[in-house]
Amino acid sequence: MAETVQFGSNGSTASGYLVTPATGSGPGVLVIQEWWGLDSGIKQVADRLGTEGFVALAPDLYHGELAAHDEMDKASHLMQSMPPDRAGRDMSGAVDYLASHPAVTSTGIAVVGFCMGGMLSFIIAANRPDQVKVVVAFYGFPQGEAEPDWTKLTATISGHMAERDDFFPPDAARALEARLKALGKNVTFTIHPGTGHAFMAPHNALGTFDPAAASAIWPGVLSFLRDNLQ
Repeated sequence: MAETVQFGSNGSTASGYLVTPATGSGPGVLVIQEWWGLDSGIKQVADRLGTEGFVALAPDLYHGELAAHDEMDKASHLMQSMPPDRAGRDMSGAVDYLASHPAVTSTGIAVVGFCMGGMLSFIIAANRPDQVKVVVAFYGFPQGEAEPDWTKLTATISGHMAERDDFFPPDAARALEARLKALGKNVTFTIHPGTGHAFMAPHNALGTFDPAAASAIWPGVLSFLRDNLQ
């Protein structure tokens, strides 16, 4: 079952796309959007997770704004103009909503994010270690001033990065993985050979969708979530 839900966001209100599995309950997974907004692709990810027995919530961090997949300038503007403090509040509110939802059976939740959402998944995990236990981040991670206080991070992390990516370069991904491991964090980054940024995205807005890689990677993502989210 899929529905639009409202939840509290530090005194304000935010919304999101909630999918509950046919069984009626399951582990909770927060799905964080790309720079396009809460589009059909992100909703499809939530739907797929619901089919696999998870309760999935994709918060609308743009509050109704959306860029089409041929509107890269608009997507860039939406991402750059999104107030970071509001996004943080919305994600934290989504974490609380999902963690306390009666259909969620897990102790804590997982976060799955793509591109901008991959970057944000690290940030919400570091800021909410009380609830975020697992992270799966696709071709996105914080860099420079965007980096959170890594000492607070306790989640088990699996990162899936592209070999050819000007937005989130593989060398920077390897450097971050090494830094986090040196801090004792449970993190593994995989640089997928031959892939470009957004290789999991069926909309293929950048011409980099890799259906073979996506099909090969997704079952492992599901296993990782099941193994680490109880």
